Amino acid sequence: MNIQTKIDSPTTASDQPIVEVLAEFVCELKHDDIPKTVRTRALHHMLDAAGIALASTRYEFAHKTLAGLQAVGGQGSVPVLGMPATLPLRDAAIMNGFLCHGLDYDDTHVAAIVHPTASVFPAVLSAAAHVGATGEELVTAFVAGVETAARVGMVAKSQFHQVGFHPTGMVGIFGCVLAVGKLMGLNKKQLMSAQGIAVSMASGSMEFLEDGAWNKRIHPGLAAGSAITAAAIAKEGFKGITDPYTGRFGLYNAYLGCGPRTNDIDLSLATAGLGETWELLATAIKPFPTCHFSHGAIDAALALRDDVGDPAEIKSIIARLPEGVHKTICEPEANKKRPQNDYDAKFSTHFLVAASLIRGRLTLDELEPDVLRDPDILALADKLGYENDPDSPFPDAYSGELIITMKDGRELRHREHINRGAADRPLSNEEIIAKFDDNAIMAVNTQTAAKQRAALLTLDSADVDAAATLSCFSPKKC
Repeated sequence: MNIQTKIDSPTTASDQPIVEVLAEFVCELKHDDIPKTVRTRALHHMLDAAGIALASTRYEFAHKTLAGLQAVGGQGSVPVLGMPATLPLRDAAIMNGFLCHGLDYDDTHVAAIVHPTASVFPAVLSAAAHVGATGEELVTAFVAGVETAARVGMVAKSQFHQVGFHPTGMVGIFGCVLAVGKLMGLNKKQLMSAQGIAVSMASGSMEFLEDGAWNKRIHPGLAAGSAITAAAIAKEGFKGITDPYTGRFGLYNAYLGCGPRTNDIDLSLATAGLGETWELLATAIKPFPTCHFSHGAIDAALALRDDVGDPAEIKSIIARLPEGVHKTICEPEANKKRPQNDYDAKFSTHFLVAASLIRGRLTLDELEPDVLRDPDILALADKLGYENDPDSPFPDAYSGELIITMKDGRELRHREHINRGAADRPLSNEEIIAKFDDNAIMAVNTQTAAKQRAALLTLDSADVDAAATLSCFSPKKC
């Protein structure tokens, strides 16, 4: 293996190290520097994540994870979203991140392929409770975290997935540590050190794809909890790695194999447009509770359903998808055709397209055990094959095209070149509110959901105590 001393590319447009530019940006960012449209959208992203957290509390994975954290950490002061419990701030960040990502229904920065809100929101919620931050301070830190996490992820150009790493856990921690550090009052030097500590905590394996394990659900929470540790010790003078991104064993060299893949990255993306281009606006809210890579194919299936008529008359289906997503949602085919649980199904083009064609929708109900065993869906999944889409804009958007051949010889086609929710096809704030309401009422009554919605959407104020306002998401406070 040829280990590079440094990645041979300009570090930033100004030749400052990435670690320094990001620290400087976060230190200097003020609430009023952020356009109101961006702050308003940020509130809706946090609302979306909170609704998903509430819905997640209905599932076994939430209760077993909470029990484990309570067993080792006991009670604390930070509320668990939607559950009658409080935890110490780091454990609360882990648990809340787990809940926000629990249904794989949370937002994705499309080019970075990172779920930023599921980690940054729990991190700033815990940090705000710890320092007594205002809503205005929490929102400012949240935006700083999303902007930096997105850029660190964009550099890799989707390659982390190709070598088996889940970017949300790996990249998310850098956005979290900068956001938490801002709330904790770290200076530029301390924020640089905090990033250097965080690189040793960056992790996330894609092996969950093999058996539908729960690991992916907890990656954002681990990033949030670890960031709190990194920021806290950096503030006290802990000396972190000085070049966590481009060093010989920094993030990109270490995780991309110190070889050819590092030749394809673009380090300038780590700092490009800071304070001018707001990557939060390029972060997509999901319309379906599945891997974002599958959304183009799902929408194509729903668009073709009326033309198909009887799905039993389908002879074959070809899904044309960008090559970069095949390992995640198409392979190995035997597993994808027979998902063993809901999490398996969320990453199966075969199952999701078949379920959409037969049931005419793709909601959480389509991931229930009886649907996973539906013989008609499984028979249709067997008829699906996949191929590369050379015209895909991936990773700037997650395209999907279906070519359906009917038994009577008809060929039906539909292409979604840009997935719904992406920057060029965003869900409206009203649609996000409707999604929150649908998710929230799975766990609370409509009156409580309305109070929670109002509390979060009015958070962006210097007169609001962030932790007290968001305590309404705890059943003990509602």
